[in-house]
Amino acid sequence: MRTRGTIKLATRGSDLAMRQATTVRDALEDQHYEVELVEVETEGDRIRDELIQNLGKTGAFVRSLDEKVLDGDVDAAVHSMKDMPTEMPDDLVVAGIPERGPANDVLITPDGSSLDDLEPESVVGTSSLRRQAQIRHHRDDLEVEPLRGNVDTRIEKLLAPALQAEHEARSEADKERKGNTGNEDFEPEFDETVDDWFDGLSELKKQALGREIETEYDAIVLAEAGIRRSGLDHYVSFEPLAPDEFVPAAGQGALAITATAGETADALNTALDFPRTRVETTVERTVLGALNGGCVAPIGVHAIVQGEYVRTEVQVFDPEGEDVVQERRDLPIETHARAAREFADNLSEKGAAEFVAAAREQ
Repeated sequence: MRTRGTIKLATRGSDLAMRQATTVRDALEDQHYEVELVEVETEGDRIRDELIQNLGKTGAFVRSLDEKVLDGDVDAAVHSMKDMPTEMPDDLVVAGIPERGPANDVLITPDGSSLDDLEPESVVGTSSLRRQAQIRHHRDDLEVEPLRGNVDTRIEKLLAPALQAEHEARSEADKERKGNTGNEDFEPEFDETVDDWFDGLSELKKQALGREIETEYDAIVLAEAGIRRSGLDHYVSFEPLAPDEFVPAAGQGALAITATAGETADALNTALDFPRTRVETTVERTVLGALNGGCVAPIGVHAIVQGEYVRTEVQVFDPEGEDVVQERRDLPIETHARAAREFADNLSEKGAAEFVAAAREQ
């Protein structure tokens, strides 16, 4: 029985966004709220072929949702925190931050290869400036190519070439099998027909098989949280990338529920907020905001609460990934926001500001 009224939650319509919003809905329903999910198309959804950094200020997947909140059409909106701008309208607050999922990135390959196992000049796909810089810094012999789309779309683009090649080989083998009907000495290349093989594929691989190939990727880099929340972790092989070398984006793995300040925001905070995650993401977003990086500069920020301190790792790359300003610092948890700003100021003095300015010029 629901006793605490109905909350309308805005969400993007992608499979991952809907799954994330569903977890928030379920948490609220456990607190005896009625919840209605309202699907909203964002600028980032409409311009599917444009790279994130070319869509303007950070927030291509955020603004349309929050406009619905500010207009009073919905009560709150569910976001991937890493997509959110560090500056928000005065009337809007981050009412709830649930417990965070994995913050790190993963490398996905068709055969489970690691980053160090890739052949020179292998093509790695990512749309993130941060990931591009990190890959080039780690291995400058790899080719990094843009990659856009939802999580499942990106994986399909990776798997398509090998699957289509196998389909063609199996189709040719079927023709050869039919041509040798009655030949007892004939040994088919494959034990099953191409139709039986196709029927045994996952839905993800079936979709990949029909995808038009524009770029052949040997590997792609995605957020582990997105893979797991999409339910795709059982269908692909991936290698976690160490968060101290491939420092994640600020807020990666965390969700943020925005609302206008007031009674609803207070209720959402009580029902959904996980204090440790709020502290960690506050540090990360404070550093990012103080560096003025947004989504237009290759910056990684990762914070972990450890006792009375917040261990914070920051990477700021030049646009080509050749040079990096990187430092780790334990920030006092009691003054974590102020300490994060001071940390960012120190990084700027060490060259981070120059790298951010160079990225903005490009």
